[in-house]
Amino acid sequence: MAKPQGRPARDGVHHPWFAWFYARISRFSDLRAGVAEHREELLAGLSGQVVEIGAGNGRNFARYPETVTRVIAVEPEPHMRALAREAARNAPVPVEVVPGTADALPLADSSVDAAVVCLVLCTIPDGRGALRELRRALRPEGELRFYEHGRAEGRPGMLRTQRALDRGLWPALFGGCHTGRDPVGLVRSAGFTDLSFRRTLVTGGGPALPSSFHYLGSARRP
Repeated sequence: MAKPQGRPARDGVHHPWFAWFYARISRFSDLRAGVAEHREELLAGLSGQVVEIGAGNGRNFARYPETVTRVIAVEPEPHMRALAREAARNAPVPVEVVPGTADALPLADSSVDAAVVCLVLCTIPDGRGALRELRRALRPEGELRFYEHGRAEGRPGMLRTQRALDRGLWPALFGGCHTGRDPVGLVRSAGFTDLSFRRTLVTGGGPALPSSFHYLGSARRP
């Protein structure tokens, strides 16, 4: 398998405790909170070469359709990356897990057919910059798929809670995660077009949490 080309890969994120925690909570979320179905919807219909940034422990890999010829999964956290490589061995499509950061992808310009961001924009310091970097790597008319948690639109009390958490210990405890970002606004401001999305509440049968407000959608590189 040919190696990705472009910018040199970087490995500058280290959150071993969060990697351990996320590996466990992601399994629960998939099974009990309906996230598995959202992952299926996120990836349905993709084809060709795909880049996924912040692939985490590889929960998406088993759900890529067979029309995808290759997945380049970029994960900067070494503990997560090791888990992702285990998951890649059982994927139905070829998956190459590589180090790298979202602001400097190891990919040439216009080299992939689609890009996937899944529960990762909350942790990236410059989400708009990361999306612009994805736009660079996408071919013209290439598709971006996103599934992210973010702002509790229409709930002023929860919005205040999100702002307080994001100014406090939450990012330090949860791998840089911010609960109240605006993923749709980030996609739009990064220059993508044909934007469509829907909001969904992920609670696992319990009360809504600051991280329960999810956005599932797509856009294209113009």
